[in-house]
Amino acid sequence: MSGIVREFVGLPSPLTGRAGAGGHPCQGVYHRPAGNPPRTAFIATHYNVDFSEHYLAEHLATRGYGFLGWNTRFRGNEAHFLLDHALAEIGTGVRWLREHAGAERIVLLGNSGGGSLMAAYQSQAVEPNVTPVAGMRPVSAIEDLPAGDLFIALAAHSGRPEVLTAWMDPSVTDETDPLSADPALDPFNPENGPPYDALRTWLSMWSLRTSQCAAAPHLARITAPSLVVHATADECVYDSDARAVFDALASSDKTLDFIKDTHYLPRSRAWVADLMDAWVRDH
Repeated sequence: MSGIVREFVGLPSPLTGRAGAGGHPCQGVYHRPAGNPPRTAFIATHYNVDFSEHYLAEHLATRGYGFLGWNTRFRGNEAHFLLDHALAEIGTGVRWLREHAGAERIVLLGNSGGGSLMAAYQSQAVEPNVTPVAGMRPVSAIEDLPAGDLFIALAAHSGRPEVLTAWMDPSVTDETDPLSADPALDPFNPENGPPYDALRTWLSMWSLRTSQCAAAPHLARITAPSLVVHATADECVYDSDARAVFDALASSDKTLDFIKDTHYLPRSRAWVADLMDAWVRDH
């Protein structure tokens, strides 16, 4: 797409500096139209997937928006994920948009697994609630996060702990028969034991009992205007997930839209960008 400026952004984390070889822990790509800096910018981040070249970045840039595909230092490193650290590093990206890119309005885009992550960010920004993993020190940088102005959940899961619980059962030996199970592989049998040592950071993301990555409690603190977009042929996010996200949002100004496509929207990206463009302009 012509007329789009792409700028690499590398920033230090509030928790750690640059790597020995020089790389910054927080990195991404800022897409924007050529000319005057856009007044409204999107930011999208995932727990571990690289969003720097997100599939909507160029589409939204051609419609006049900035788009920061942003990565924390946990990209490709979800086994060591820490929610409070990730939120501090998302805050670094939001501040860069406001202070350096000239954005006056920030749209938090929670896409796929990033839905609950960006919900947690906004939740912490408006009503601090996230605590450190047991035994770790509090992160002061998350006590003063710059909030987003609008929130969009796109093909978004209800939360990593719920996803794992709903999907994972390695004891099933025949996918056509869910009752066919090998007891020796049953992850819910205490005799088999968990495949990790006590207080591993893996639990910070995936534990149904202790993780703070479930979306619902965070969505209940989001009062900013919100849009939920669900792909009706999504292979892994279902109608019930989208409606649960929508219902959990505390915003009095919220919209639920449906599109006919699969999870990564291969056929409808331009249409979704138009939908978001119209909704943002209305707000």
